[in-house]
Amino acid sequence: MKKLIRSFGYAFKGVVYASATQLNFRVHLVATILAVFLGYALGISVNEWQWIILCIAIVLMAELFNTALEMLTDLVSPEYNKIAGHVKDMCAGAVVITAIFALVTGIIIFFPKLLLLIKHAS
Repeated sequence: MKKLIRSFGYAFKGVVYASATQLNFRVHLVATILAVFLGYALGISVNEWQWIILCIAIVLMAELFNTALEMLTDLVSPEYNKIAGHVKDMCAGAVVITAIFALVTGIIIFFPKLLLLIKHAS
């Protein structure tokens, strides 16, 4: 049981490290807060919450994997290496793809509700 608890400690330590050192991770955390606030304010359904939570999870996971692989690449190849550059670019590309998926999902869920709110207000 101690080993399991310790492993959670290491995992949270990694999230804290990413939060403290990675600007993009903090940007995604701000987007998370905004999405949760909007979801609560607009009263989205349970099904919509599931999509929002999925998007939050995959974007944050992609950013953590990207950071870890970039750090490992820098460790293994401290000097410039074309292949190492491609590895880092592809990792960043994975984050962009997940972020675009999350953005499109957010638009699908929030835009109609925001339009209805604006229409109702005017």
